[in-house]
Amino acid sequence: MKGGCVQTTICQETKKDPIEMFHSGQLIKVCAPMVRYSKLAFRTLVRRYCCDLCYTPMIVAADFVRSIKARDSEFTTNQGDCPLIVQFAANDARILSDAARIVCPYANGIDINCGCPQRWAMAEGYGACLINKPELVQDMVKQVKNQVENPKFSVSIKIRIHDNLTRTVDLCRKAEATGVSWVTIHGRTVEERHQPVHYDAIKIIKENISIPVIANGDIRSLKEAENVWQITGTDGKQCEEKKMTIQWVAVATFLYAEIGLIVLFCLPFIPPQRWQKILSFNVWGKIASFWNKAFLTIIVLLIVLFLDAVREVRKYSSAHSIEKSSAARPSAYEHTQMKLFRSQRNLYISGFSLFFWLVLRRLITLITQLAKELANKGVLKAQAENTNKAAKKFMEENEKLKQILKKDDHMLEAENKKLEEDQEKLKTELKKTSDALFKAQNEVMTMKMQSERLSKEYDLLLKEHSELQNRLEKGNKKIL
Repeated sequence: MKGGCVQTTICQETKKDPIEMFHSGQLIKVCAPMVRYSKLAFRTLVRRYCCDLCYTPMIVAADFVRSIKARDSEFTTNQGDCPLIVQFAANDARILSDAARIVCPYANGIDINCGCPQRWAMAEGYGACLINKPELVQDMVKQVKNQVENPKFSVSIKIRIHDNLTRTVDLCRKAEATGVSWVTIHGRTVEERHQPVHYDAIKIIKENISIPVIANGDIRSLKEAENVWQITGTDGKQCEEKKMTIQWVAVATFLYAEIGLIVLFCLPFIPPQRWQKILSFNVWGKIASFWNKAFLTIIVLLIVLFLDAVREVRKYSSAHSIEKSSAARPSAYEHTQMKLFRSQRNLYISGFSLFFWLVLRRLITLITQLAKELANKGVLKAQAENTNKAAKKFMEENEKLKQILKKDDHMLEAENKKLEEDQEKLKTELKKTSDALFKAQNEVMTMKMQSERLSKEYDLLLKEHSELQNRLEKGNKKIL
């Protein structure tokens, strides 16, 4: 059993006897046994802020007695950790007395947990089920008193109230008769969780017993502790709930971080291109694969917290519940309003966190798109400038060509006139040639016709020649 780097030693401040503190007539500020919180480091911190008495978290006595490893893990202390009460969960008097003897040199007393409403504890016979077993509680108190030699070693119990308050008063009277040092009362029944604490019930129990009573439940500030002290007339109060639970502190921190990022993204002197460069770093590329899962996970968590806050607001804003609790105890209305305020605060925190988370996602998307559009705009602008330059160049060349064409107009007109004159000459010559050709063709036709006539005359002459020759041959034959 070691505390930080200081080995556990016997408590040197036994002069801070809790019993004497309770009889001082002043408000005693007690740090309640909170699971996972009331360790040595937390106790050391709260003692710096005038906490008079500290409890350890609940320790299962059977495991503590049986296992050295459990003792080293569950119980750590040092010389300045006084006065200290070790709270045990037990259902056996012998085991509890053995555990008390082990911690006796290092603590001012033990506390028997008879108020834990968790199912596992009640199933094992620990916690709130013991308020229905007063004989077992008496036996455990007796055994510890008999086994521990230190007469100043305190044995206390922490309980919840019954629906029938008479049974709770009877339990406390039996515990007082057995020799219990004091009683810590959590002003709710076993079934109640977030309902207003019944401080009037604590006051009734205090009026029916003579041992010190510590009021417990929904005490988050010194002012609330003083109010409960005056209402109940008890000897001390236990602060067991922080101003804001860890999940709501985390959500509020997340909300402030979101607001900071949104303000940062909206700064006018940081252009979107700069954010685009920042978001294009390699580290963001590695994170991008997990971004969607993380985004959806955070949305689911925020929705769950938001719905829980809505449920709390509806519960504490019900006029019926306020009237009922007001009739049960004098300060119920104020406590209910306090609960309502906190639930509304949680509603606003979770709602705005969810809203800003969606806004932040949309803002990053819009900044990225705007940066891309601006980049495209720059490219298009460069292209337009290049096109304008090319168009200007073409226009200049066109002007030069026009000037050149104007200079050559006279030459072209002269050449055109010359060509027209040549054309007219060619037409005249062509006409003359055509006439000569027509005349030649006529002469050819005439010669052709004359040739045909000559050919026919020649053929007739040949025919006549042949006939004359034939006749001549016949005449010669006859002469012979």
